[in-house]
Amino acid sequence: MNRTLGSTLLVSGTMIGAGMLAMPLTAAGIGFSFTFVLLAILWLLLTYSALLFVEIYQTAEHDAGIGTLAAQYFGKTGRVISTTILMIFLYALLAAYVTGGGNILASTIPQISDAETTSKISIVLFTIIFGAFIIIGTKSVDVINRLLFYIMLAVLAFVLILMSPKISMDNLMAMPIDNALLISASPVFFTAFGFHGSIPSLNAYLGGNVKALRISILTGSLITLIIYILWQLSTHGVLSQSVFLDILQKDPTLNGLVTATREITGSNAISSTVKIFSALALITSFLGVSLGLFDCVKDLLKRTFNFSAGRITLGVLTFLPPMLFALFYPQGFILALSYAGQMFAFYAVVLPAALAWKVRQKYPNLPYKVFGGNALLIVVSVLGIVIVSIPFLIQAGLLPKVVG
Repeated sequence: MNRTLGSTLLVSGTMIGAGMLAMPLTAAGIGFSFTFVLLAILWLLLTYSALLFVEIYQTAEHDAGIGTLAAQYFGKTGRVISTTILMIFLYALLAAYVTGGGNILASTIPQISDAETTSKISIVLFTIIFGAFIIIGTKSVDVINRLLFYIMLAVLAFVLILMSPKISMDNLMAMPIDNALLISASPVFFTAFGFHGSIPSLNAYLGGNVKALRISILTGSLITLIIYILWQLSTHGVLSQSVFLDILQKDPTLNGLVTATREITGSNAISSTVKIFSALALITSFLGVSLGLFDCVKDLLKRTFNFSAGRITLGVLTFLPPMLFALFYPQGFILALSYAGQMFAFYAVVLPAALAWKVRQKYPNLPYKVFGGNALLIVVSVLGIVIVSIPFLIQAGLLPKVVG
C-alpha cells in the first residue's frame, strides 16, 4: 500500500469537513474573485506553516508529538501550553463531529423509544464504529479514508455537474459589498485549511520520511484548495449576490443554501447528494482529527508520565470524553469551539514559526529547509496574531459580521 498516497488523502480528508458547504454563505458579500484570492493566500500561509513541521521533525524522533517538539525547544512550559491548547481544540472538534455524525446516523435508523434516545444511541454507535478504525491502527484509517474520500469526490463531482450549466459570469464578477468583509471572513476560511494536528500521526505513519511527508502536505492541501475553489465557483456562479444576501436574512444555514440551489437548478438530486457529501466529509474529518488526538494522548502519556498505554486504553481516553460531552454537556465544547480560530492559529502558525526559529539557530545546515528565511517566520507569526484578533474586532463592532 502506498502510504504517501494514503497520507495525502488523510491531509485533504481532514480539511474537507461538512463546514465547507456553508463557506459560500460566509463569502456572500465578498464575491467569487475576492474569495478566490482569500483562499489562495490562506492556502499558502497554512501550507507553509505545515511544511515548517516537516523541517522541525528532522531534529526529532519520528513518533514525537507536538507537545514533545515544544518541550524539546521550550521546556516544560512549552509542552504544557502547546499540549493543553491542542487537546482542548481536538476534543472540541471531536465532540462536534460525534454530535453531527450521531444526528446523521439517527436520521437513517428506525426511531428507538423517542427522538432523544435515538439520538444518544446514534452518538454512541457512531463513535464506536468509526473510532474502532483509529484503535485498530493508522493503516485501517488509511483504508477506510481512501474509500470514503473517493466516494466523496464522486458525489461532489455529481453536484458540480448538475450546477455548472446554471453558472453565470455576471454572478462571478460581483464585487464585495464591503471590503472589510474580506478581513472578517479570514478566520472562517483559515480554519478550513486545518489539518496540522494530524501531522505527528502522518509523520509516524511515514516513518519520518521527510520527502513523503512534504509531498503529502503539498498535494493534499492543493487538492483541498482546488475543491474549495470549484465549490465556490459553482455556488457563486449559480446564486447571485442578492440571492445570497436573501438567504442570509431568511435562513443563514446550510439548509437555506441547499433550498435556494435546488430552486434555481430545479434538481431535487442536489439536496440528497449534498447531504451524502456532508456525511462523508464529516466522517473523513472525524478520522483525521481522531488520529491526531489519539497520538497526542499517546505522546503525553509516554513522554510525560512514562506510561505506554495499550490502544484500547488510548481509544477510551480519546473518545470517551467527547462522547460524554456530546451526550450530556455539549455546552463546554461549544464554548471551546467558539475560540477555535484562536487555538488553531496558535498551534498551526505561531508555534511552528517559533519552533522553526529555534531549530534554525541550533541546526543551521539541515537537509530540508522551508523557503523564505527567518524574515518570513516573523511575517507569518504576525499574520497569525492578526487572524487571532479579528473575532475580537468583530465583537467590538470594528469589523462587519459574517456567517460562520
